[in-house]
Amino acid sequence: MSPPTALCMRFDIACPVDHAFRTWTSRIALWWPTSHTMTGDEHLEVIIEKHVGGRIYERTRTGREADWGQVVRWEPPRVFGFSWHLGTDADQATDVELTFVPAGQNATIVELVHTGWDRLGAEGPVRRERNTGGWNAVFQHFAQTFQTDQRAAGGQPHQ
Repeated sequence: MSPPTALCMRFDIACPVDHAFRTWTSRIALWWPTSHTMTGDEHLEVIIEKHVGGRIYERTRTGREADWGQVVRWEPPRVFGFSWHLGTDADQATDVELTFVPAGQNATIVELVHTGWDRLGAEGPVRRERNTGGWNAVFQHFAQTFQTDQRAAGGQPHQ
């Protein structure tokens, strides 16, 4: 059996690129689904330390922390790359790169490339499939953030 290929996805977001990048990296706890966290705590913080080598983790009100990954590429407002091990040990991390591409004055295309499945052996294809559904759910929440922002400002959601 050949190793699983990169998981590549594209999502249209209804806002300028710098706002999309900032919302992903600075406001993530406001839109990230609690079903896709380690603790499931509705009142947690999600912290991305904004530099190469920085941690990505969640922190509950009681101070419990759970690591999700580590920043490996930081080029605001265009590229955010990280190792990803939400729900697994760090030695089982895969690689994610998000690229934020301007698509007009108030539109951004977010391109996700998720690789590293080959390092997981037989578990690679299973984890890739699980992450396909996971990223779709996450991006649905992310896109809804901007629809809510537009409605609050009197605009229309992006179709």
